Parts: sequence; structure tokens; C-alpha cells
Amino acid sequence: MLFRRMPARAPLRADAVSPSPPGAMQPGRRGLLALACACCLGGGAISPAQAQAPDVAAHLAAARAAAGEDLKPWRALGQAATPTNAPRPSLQSLIDQPAPPPARAFDNLAFVGGKWVSAWALATSDGIILVDALNNDAEAAALIGGGLPKLGLDVAQVRRIVVTHGHGDHYGGWAWVKGRSGAPVAMSATDWAMLETAPEFDNPLWGRPPVREVVLADGDLVRLGEASVTVLSTPGHSPGTISLLFDVREGGRTHRALLWGGTSFNFNRRPDRMARIAAYIEGTRRAKQVAARENVTVMLSNHAGFDEADLKLARLGAAGGNPFVIGQAAVQRTLTVIEESALATQAAWRS
Repeated sequence: MLFRRMPARAPLRADAVSPSPPGAMQPGRRGLLALACACCLGGGAISPAQAQAPDVAAHLAAARAAAGEDLKPWRALGQAATPTNAPRPSLQSLIDQPAPPPARAFDNLAFVGGKWVSAWALATSDGIILVDALNNDAEAAALIGGGLPKLGLDVAQVRRIVVTHGHGDHYGGWAWVKGRSGAPVAMSATDWAMLETAPEFDNPLWGRPPVREVVLADGDLVRLGEASVTVLSTPGHSPGTISLLFDVREGGRTHRALLWGGTSFNFNRRPDRMARIAAYIEGTRRAKQVAARENVTVMLSNHAGFDEADLKLARLGAAGGNPFVIGQAAVQRTLTVIEESALATQAAWRS
């Protein structure tokens, strides 16, 4: 059975947003964080006086405290509460950055993404579950098609394509992957509907949206071989963003991982932004509960600017253990940074 449907829960919903115009500067790591999805934080809507409101400052301070020194990249989310008019990198410059070499973060989990946007391959005895498909066919061919063989895998082994949310930097290369593997594309019903009716963002640098195939709901299981991936509804970044829970293996040890499906608060110009940020906060709080209950010790992103996947991959094999295994407490702190940043943004938007 390709996908197992679990008892339905009431979905957490959000709505569409408008794109922000690209700049023309070459991004550094700060630029990557500020543009954590092609549809990013937006700026200029909140005045400095509003940004210094006591409740905004308190939530940002809580985010800083939770981040400590080891989780600083996630603090970039707080920029939505204190936006500036600084220029942002262009989408082309983000895509054009040299990609990290493909590598296995764990025995059964491989990184085959770019410097800016990630793709993860969960390898099983019956094939591969591919999480996200990059910006376009050319990038998918180069990084997924070219990267998997270097790790003893092949794109023809892909049996599922799971798209975390309906933005083009995550689905854009689906057609190339599907053409070589025949794998069905899976996404939430809300984001399928968004793509079919009023796509949030579009750009000629992205591949065209997929046609609806498999619909994923909160609590569903994506099964393949010995792998079972649990779908967790975490809307906000897109109307129907999903995050994923699954086991990763390292030698004889198994770790529980959470892949956060969509991060930045990219809906600041929407008239319904308050409902959307509330849904984001609710989803984050539930994710914290689930992560605590399931002893999640690995926190992944689909943008390396947040989880620093590229830097961690480069450190694999060094003394000190696998850098992707940060421990349950650090996973909880990561989700607290996300939650407090969202609360700060909510407070700023209320001002």
C-alpha cells in the first residue's frame, strides 16, 4: 500500500499570499536566511516604534534565549517582526550558488539539494522516498539525478515524491524526477487546491506545478519498505504546509527526525495574515508536543540556511558524533525559537 490514511484530524488552514519582488544582490548566509523560501519575509510594513513594542521585544528575547549559540540561524525568523527595506537576493542568484556535494547524513538519509533549497532522499529496501524536488528540471537533473549515483542510489529507485508545500522551489523539478522514476507526487489537499486555483507565487525559473495525484492529510503514513513517514500539518508558510516525522539510522542506532516543511512568515501583506500567523503558532505548538512525545532528536529543514545542513555534512566523520543529532532538548529549543518568532511577528502585526 503506497500511502496509509490515518483517522482524520481537523486541519489547520491558512490562505494565499503575494510574492515579494526580487533584488539583485549576491546572497551570503544572511541573505539565505532572509530569503528562506523564494517567497520570503517581506519588509517595510512595521515602523521602528512598533517593532520596539514591549510584547514584540519580549518574544524576540525569548527566541534569542532559546536559540543560544548553537541555533542562531533560526533567529532570522524574528526579522519579520522588525523588517527593513534592505535589498534582498534575487531568485536567480540563490539558485546559481554552488551546491554542496551530495552526502549521506545518515545511513538511510541522503542530501541531494542545493546551497539554498534542499532535497532529501530517504532510502529503503524497496526504493526511495524523495522529499521535495528543487527549483526546476535542470537543477533536479544535476543535483538529484547526478547526486544519487554518487551515493550508490539512482533516481529510477524513487517511489514517492513528497512535496512539503506548494511553492516552486520545492516542486519545480518534479517532472524530471517523475519522468525517470514514475513516482507519484504527494502534497496536502490545501496546497493542491492552491496550485489549481490561485498559486501563491510563480516564477519562470521554476518548473510548472504538478497535477494532483496523491493527497496527504495530517496523521497519514507514507510507507515504503521498512520506512514509515508520519505527516504532520504545520500550515502558515503555505496554506497547507506539511512537516514529516521519520526514523533515521546510524550504524546500530535509530534516531527520530522532524523535517520542518515551511518556515518563514511570508504572508505579511495579506488581509488575513492574523488568522494565518495564528494557524502557524498552533501548528508549531502541536509539533513541540509531538516531538517531545516521540523523542525527536534530529531537526531538519528544506533550506540549509536554517538547519545548516551543508555545514553539518562537511563535519560528518569528525570527532563529536553526528552533528545532525542535536538531542531532544535542542529540538524543543528550535521549535521554541520558531514559536516565539511567530508570536513576536503576531504582536508586531497587531500594533
